[in-house]
Amino acid sequence: GLFGVPELSCPEGFQAAQDKALQESEQLVQKACSAPPGPETVMIFDQLSDALCRVADLADFVKIAHPDFAFREAAEEACRNIGTVVEKLNTDVELCQSLRRLLADEVVMSSLDPETRRVAELFMFDFEISGIHLDEEKRKKAVNLNVRILDLCNEFLTGAHLPNKIDKHVLPEHIRYNFTAEGNYLQVAGLHADCPDDLVREAAYKIFLYPNAEQLSRLEELLASRNSLAQLVGYDTFAHRALQGTMAKNPETVTQFLEKLSEQLSKRTQKDFEMMTKMKMKLNPQNSKLMPWDHPYYSGVLRAERYNIDPGLYCPFFSLGACMEGLNSLFSQLLGISLYAEQTQRGEVWSEDVRKLAVVHETEGLLGYIYCDFFQRPDKPHQDCHFTVRGGRLRENGEYQLPVVVLMLSLPHSTRGSPTLLSPGMMENLFHEMGHAMHSMLGRTRYQHVTGTRCPTDFAEVPSILMEYFANDYRVVNQFARHYKTGQPLPKNMVSRLCESKKVCAAADMQLQVFYAALDQIYHGKHPLKKSTTDILKETQEKVYGLPYVPNTAWQLRFSHLVGYGAKYYSYLMSRAVASMVWKQCFAQDPFDRAMGERYRREMLAHGGGKEPILMVQGMLQKSPSVEDFVDALVSDLDQDFETFIMDS
Repeated sequence: GLFGVPELSCPEGFQAAQDKALQESEQLVQKACSAPPGPETVMIFDQLSDALCRVADLADFVKIAHPDFAFREAAEEACRNIGTVVEKLNTDVELCQSLRRLLADEVVMSSLDPETRRVAELFMFDFEISGIHLDEEKRKKAVNLNVRILDLCNEFLTGAHLPNKIDKHVLPEHIRYNFTAEGNYLQVAGLHADCPDDLVREAAYKIFLYPNAEQLSRLEELLASRNSLAQLVGYDTFAHRALQGTMAKNPETVTQFLEKLSEQLSKRTQKDFEMMTKMKMKLNPQNSKLMPWDHPYYSGVLRAERYNIDPGLYCPFFSLGACMEGLNSLFSQLLGISLYAEQTQRGEVWSEDVRKLAVVHETEGLLGYIYCDFFQRPDKPHQDCHFTVRGGRLRENGEYQLPVVVLMLSLPHSTRGSPTLLSPGMMENLFHEMGHAMHSMLGRTRYQHVTGTRCPTDFAEVPSILMEYFANDYRVVNQFARHYKTGQPLPKNMVSRLCESKKVCAAADMQLQVFYAALDQIYHGKHPLKKSTTDILKETQEKVYGLPYVPNTAWQLRFSHLVGYGAKYYSYLMSRAVASMVWKQCFAQDPFDRAMGERYRREMLAHGGGKEPILMVQGMLQKSPSVEDFVDALVSDLDQDFETFIMDS
């Protein structure tokens, strides 16, 4: 069966696995309600969470990635059913009472270790944001709002990716071939951001972002429903609810972070826009005003012109085998961990090119398994991601339940003449996703509820972004980058050029992220919103980003991150700031420093979500960073490296 789960040898098995989980959860609910308040209460809650997550997490992955439609459909159904049960449990008054009795018992609470206390509080938080403390009628309202929000999220996601159609005669004949024809219509399915023809990018931008009335009303209803739910359960805004327990703690801190960052970036961003405008004038003299569809294209042109970093020059040095060797060697030096390929049983994997790795520590033995689903196949989504399939936890019998994760990438297959070769971007993504996987393997918590990457969003990206710093360091790359034919190492100046090229227009790129994050905060801030979502977009774009708003466009209707990262889009920037500080302070001098590797494991990875994130950061940096520190870390990363500059000159 899939992942070695015997029931899952066929799609129908999902029903059996789900029934088994629901039966187990019913028994645990009864057990929780009758147990006296004590550490066992938290243990039972965690077992309950584990019983449901073992099916739901696995199904979450299968519904996206399995090549067989019947498996995908069965997994989707299991997700829905378990989701409904979780919603019900989150509003089960009797179950909540058993936890409340524990939290109210000061003597017992003071005898619990910090992790158990935190997990008890996190479970209580789940109850509270579902409106458990409300009267029957309001509680029903909260459940209905939750269900409606889930549906709106799915509808909004689907709408965000739907192509727009236009009568082909509207577009000049010479650019029509860029779009898919359907009878008399052309389909525009994206922004064509890399197309050298300014007109194609302009047309794609205006057509793809043309407002769709249904999608607009979905977004408005989603934002209003989130706000109603947050207020119903006692928060000022949805952002206040979403940021509870995060590193930022509240929307005021996030706004302060974004404003200070914007202030520090403004001069550099202006410079970047000036450089792009000059380049546009050179290539297109009759129309040189810089527009939003120009930014990604011209920053790429500047990068290529200044540093000549054609991916084709780099790929031969980054065969998949070499990159995996590089990761293995890095983990072994830093953390005493090795990756071993394991044979899979029949039916254990969903595609024959999936590889299973055992993660083994030199003294602690087997830590868990990583399934590598690395290659392109039809119907496979194109995003690179990390899935928890089973969380780690200490079982009742004293054994440790080993974590199981999947890393999904979309790499090209090897050919007869050459192995799978990665572009620098793919190599960096592989390191990024492996950062998540190591967090899952080393976040060996007692409780499954806080294992590995089950931690606040603005901390979850720190281990993965930190790995990007390793992937961009010559000392690390030099250990594994070898030409697959000649075995020659990648020259140092090629690595330096690559790193410096990433700084070209990086301020403008970061400013764009600040704009998205600011927009997300306003949408999830005080309601009713002062203006329409499109007017807010226009105002924020002109104030925070600086390139003009284009009339009759509504970029926010394509902002799919509003679903998974509602009020938390800033997380990526804040995680990058922390990763940057950890890199500079702890690893920049010696990326293979074992003592630092151990400190990193002990202070940051080992706790999963079982410790407050800012305390983990303090433990690692040995000081408490301020908002200004975060901003300085991000801005100092934009400075050019003097040595490379001299070498290249």
